[in-house]
Amino acid sequence: MNSTRVFDPSMIVQVIPDLLSYLDVTLLVAVTSILLGSLLGMILAWARTGRHRVLRWIANGYIYIMRCTPSIVLLFIVFYGLPKLIESMTDYDINDTNRAVFAIITFTLLFGAYISEVFRAAYQAVPKGQYEAAVSIGLSPFQAFRQVMLPQATVIALPNFGNSVINLLKEGALAYTIGLIDMIGKGNLIIAQNFGAYGVEIYLACMIVYWIMTTCIAKGFLRLEEHLDKGQSLRAKNPARAKARMLPVWKNVPSLMRRIQRQG
Repeated sequence: MNSTRVFDPSMIVQVIPDLLSYLDVTLLVAVTSILLGSLLGMILAWARTGRHRVLRWIANGYIYIMRCTPSIVLLFIVFYGLPKLIESMTDYDINDTNRAVFAIITFTLLFGAYISEVFRAAYQAVPKGQYEAAVSIGLSPFQAFRQVMLPQATVIALPNFGNSVINLLKEGALAYTIGLIDMIGKGNLIIAQNFGAYGVEIYLACMIVYWIMTTCIAKGFLRLEEHLDKGQSLRAKNPARAKARMLPVWKNVPSLMRRIQRQG
């Protein structure tokens, strides 16, 4: 007699509301890690492109270690090792800290390492002559970076930044392995409550939620890229029409500089 349970598609629909009730935890970990990781990535990119040899060596070493470390290994090191390290140094016990904090620390460290390479490559892709020209007409180094270099580097970095955000969102599913009750954690609880049944259906429901989120994020970044692209994609489809519209950012630099001179 075959006692194998039949796949139940209706269970996918039934369990989605329960999973969505913990979606805020998943998004909290992801968004916080992205914000903090982006800040860390900027610092690392600055150190790598700077002239200070020691800072450049430290940044290169950190990035190399993080890129060679699996996400789940670093998550366990942070979760089990960080409390012991702090306790040995300060006699303060952080084992009762919310598990989301350990997940955020882990994914911040990882995201910062990966995104620093995106920032560095995008910044170095912008011709340095534009920065020198902006400074030569009276702009401060910070103004030259903010008004001339940053807009162009943003357009270049945006596609890879969007891919990194999506990857982090998916890697965040590993947080359930340290006991964090997020969307995946809730799914495992439901499976346990049903004595191991409906595992396929529940994981399919999780997959659908992640699929919708990643699709929305990808489309959002695509819209933002088209907005910042200043007509470049239109020029590829219709060169004559795009040429009559707006030039790319870097071709607007001379007119921007002349306008700044007139204002001065």
